[in-house]
Amino acid sequence: MGYNGFLSFFAGELKRGYNFLFGKKWPSWISGIFLAFLAILIFLWWHTWGIAGGYRNWGDWFYYLIGVYSKPPQKSPLMNGMSVSNIGIILGAFASALFSKQFKINPAPLWEYVKGIIGGALMGVGAAFAAGCNVGGFYSALGMMDLSGFMMMIGLFGGAYTGLKYLLWEMENIKIGSPRVDISKLEERFNFDLIKPYVGLIITLLVLLGFYIYSKYDKTQMGGLLFFGFLIGIVMHRGRFCFANSFREPFMTGDGSMMKAVMISLMIYVSATVIIKWAYIQPPKSGIYHPYYGSLIGGFIFGIGMLLAGGCASGTLWRMGEGHIKLWLAFLGFTLSNSPTGHFIKKYGIKEVLGHGIFAPDVFGWPISLVLYFIVFIFMIVLLKYNEETDKFVIF
Repeated sequence: MGYNGFLSFFAGELKRGYNFLFGKKWPSWISGIFLAFLAILIFLWWHTWGIAGGYRNWGDWFYYLIGVYSKPPQKSPLMNGMSVSNIGIILGAFASALFSKQFKINPAPLWEYVKGIIGGALMGVGAAFAAGCNVGGFYSALGMMDLSGFMMMIGLFGGAYTGLKYLLWEMENIKIGSPRVDISKLEERFNFDLIKPYVGLIITLLVLLGFYIYSKYDKTQMGGLLFFGFLIGIVMHRGRFCFANSFREPFMTGDGSMMKAVMISLMIYVSATVIIKWAYIQPPKSGIYHPYYGSLIGGFIFGIGMLLAGGCASGTLWRMGEGHIKLWLAFLGFTLSNSPTGHFIKKYGIKEVLGHGIFAPDVFGWPISLVLYFIVFIFMIVLLKYNEETDKFVIF
């Protein structure tokens, strides 16, 4: 094989690799495994992965800039770890949607926009009560062995069930019109698919440049969070990985594949966390701050909100990157409600009655805690499989 032959072979392999990554949807369990590894890396690089804190930071700045708050937040959005990783998720999903030629401005009927704002607002309120969203209050809370994560899981299931019951009622009683914005003619006139992968490449290079700039100014940790968030955005978009889906579908269609992927992801996450914490690589009590009553109440409110919005806190971010206008409005509702609710809870002493985090090894010890967690996760997988075969919990 000559030089030209090698170049041709190399180009062919690149094309096959590109098609493998962006040509079709990834299985949800693959995305779940990658998500667990990225969450573990964030824990080693910084501390517990969360998302709601980024929304809170943006809301704090908004209310300060319009004069509602007298003091500015301690950190800017570009120096707040959760804010930076959230920005990375949006950019990662945007790049992935461009690479796969799936990016599209997706309008919705006016009533869906209203539901997006209301749903986002409910998620913001719920996250304030639970001291975390579907990621920080549920996924990472369980990953960090905070027993309050189970309370939020119960709340999320209850909220998702209630939200789905409302949506079914809405389908029968409320007529929803077509989207007011029609961009199909513009898409027919210009073939944007030709340039989408190149724009995706530019976004990727800009993120790498952002990592370099952070490092240059001795903020390497922030640069890493931007990059990890970027990878999470890609992983979530390619696998359509959505926590709202995982809590909704067992009740709606019986499909438990997304929730089973979440359980598999958690088994990997918590296994690594036990090693990291038990060895004191990170403080054992890292991420143990979610109130047990607050997690149950907040999870229920959040669950209703994510059904109305059509996405959870993380799902909102990656769907924003994909071009869904409704989720941009859900993002707005979340941001504007989470900050004042958090201030209200703190100011009026509600935080003290919502409970506190409970570190499982403090109650059961390290080995028994891990075994109990695995028993719960495996039980959930079996229960989901049972529901798939019997439709026992399906209400649609």
